[in-house]
Amino acid sequence: MRFRSRRTAGYQVFAVSGINTVSFTIDSQQANTTGLLGFAVERIDRAEGQRFYMAGFKVFPSVIPQPGPHLSVSTYEHPVQSFVWDDFTAKPDHVYEYVFHPLKGDPRNIDRSAAPLRIRVRTERLFTRGTHDVFFNRGVASSQAYERRFGNLPPDEQPTPEKQAEAAQWLSRELDEALLGFIAQAKRGDTLLGCFYEFRYLPVAQALRKARDRGASVQLILDAKKNGDGENGSDFPRGDNLAMLTQAGIPRSAVVLREARKSSIQHNKFMVLLRTKALRPVAVWTGSTNLSNGGIHGQTNVGHWLRNAAVARSFRDYWQLLSADPGGAEGDDASTVRAHNAALRDAIEALTPLPASKADIPDGATPVFSPRRGVNAMTLYGDLLDSAKQQACITLAFGIAREFKTLLKDNTDLNAICFLLLERQDKPNKNSSEPFIAVNASNNVYKAWGSFLRTPLHQWAKETSARSMGLNTHVSFIHSKFLLSDPLGDDPIVITGSANFSIPSENENDENMLIIRGNRRVADIYYTEFNRLFHHYYFRSVMESVNALRAGDEESAVSSDASVFLDETDGWLKKYKRGTFRYKRVRVAAQMKGFTEL
Repeated sequence: MRFRSRRTAGYQVFAVSGINTVSFTIDSQQANTTGLLGFAVERIDRAEGQRFYMAGFKVFPSVIPQPGPHLSVSTYEHPVQSFVWDDFTAKPDHVYEYVFHPLKGDPRNIDRSAAPLRIRVRTERLFTRGTHDVFFNRGVASSQAYERRFGNLPPDEQPTPEKQAEAAQWLSRELDEALLGFIAQAKRGDTLLGCFYEFRYLPVAQALRKARDRGASVQLILDAKKNGDGENGSDFPRGDNLAMLTQAGIPRSAVVLREARKSSIQHNKFMVLLRTKALRPVAVWTGSTNLSNGGIHGQTNVGHWLRNAAVARSFRDYWQLLSADPGGAEGDDASTVRAHNAALRDAIEALTPLPASKADIPDGATPVFSPRRGVNAMTLYGDLLDSAKQQACITLAFGIAREFKTLLKDNTDLNAICFLLLERQDKPNKNSSEPFIAVNASNNVYKAWGSFLRTPLHQWAKETSARSMGLNTHVSFIHSKFLLSDPLGDDPIVITGSANFSIPSENENDENMLIIRGNRRVADIYYTEFNRLFHHYYFRSVMESVNALRAGDEESAVSSDASVFLDETDGWLKKYKRGTFRYKRVRVAAQMKGFTEL
């Protein structure tokens, strides 16, 4: 939901609420900001009788010259020096009042006389009976919060069973609960169709077996390619998937092994619920979450629960198509492989025709399945990034597609601001035969990537990573796959699913995506979660880049604007001058549409 305050002394506060995150922007264009030290932020929860100042991280050096790890400070004394701020600790379906107190004066003699800025917000419900519910895991094992709570130890190394459960819950939030809840809907006479790349998470496998035990039909398609991609030449994820079936007690008769087209992966992660013996499609679970410990508790992931009969019918038809294990199989000659692969693409393109352009995308949810021919899907996604009017956001687990860079490289400040959240830094590959295409601030493109604090930094303690904790191996930070085009406008578009925004994901892999148009609840949840993740990793990306600059690695270096202290004057306001990254972010949020009144 979207909210705005009354204008007070020239200031106006805008807010976007998701489920656990509220993103704020303060428009100060009409305010007298001379001498402004920042904002003390107060949160009032009248339902639970709580009122307190929010915690801060940066401190005034004259007040605390040598902050150490685990230092806890309040914005009452050490304010937020930003016109953009997020509360990541909100509860679902909750009403809060936030009070932003402009502070002036001297850090050791703060002037608190300015009129406060008040705004009331309500967060979104976590579980509803509506069309869309969206569930993000925490996705930040590399964080100060995890270090403080759990000492950088993985959940299974916590000292007590209670602490182990607490750490696992903190990392997953309600993603696993939602997954299990989707399965729990299936009663006697119902059917669950599942289609998974990785099937290695015992709680879900056991839940599916229990659904069978209570009389539901459970039928699965699992990636079982004989590809030699695992350790010591083993087949991955085939070996682990088959082992999990045995461990959970799911009979092989309930499973289709996806073995054809062994060079391409069966990358789906979806379920379809069919009601009663009539097999009436009613709901879909999809998203980026692999059924693995790392998928739930490590890398960033999202689960999307959609209650829509037409979309569920399309997913059922896609499942039925894949259940024949279509495509070129081992032992087929080359012409047969080509014919079978062509027939598969024909069938999928007939099942879900792709909108030809943004103008052709209907309101509601449109599924897009793969594999399909050409680059039409990538062209559409790239256009949604490039043609956004105000802003676009995307998460990229395997780098920025050349098709996207080609569109973005000519952009300037006159184009929409574009945020890219990457698994790793985008920089030249010395082994690549193609010239590197750089997209950066000059193109109105801003990037953050998976990174963590490898050494203590004043009040920031040393962090760990999902890889270091043994949760993930290949993708340790950003595994989600979603794109937002003008999410704060009156016609937001969200794309989410299993595909990595790449040509192989369109042409070769079994994949599914949803194009969701015009749903502000969905857009607000995805937008606030993107904000949470981008802000978390942007600071760490800058620090990593500064360290690279100091070490002489200019290819990895970006801005050195990474002070860990507060400015003791109003000098921080220079970062918000017209044309800067921060200025642009404020202007975009201040132009949002579709406000809710409380």
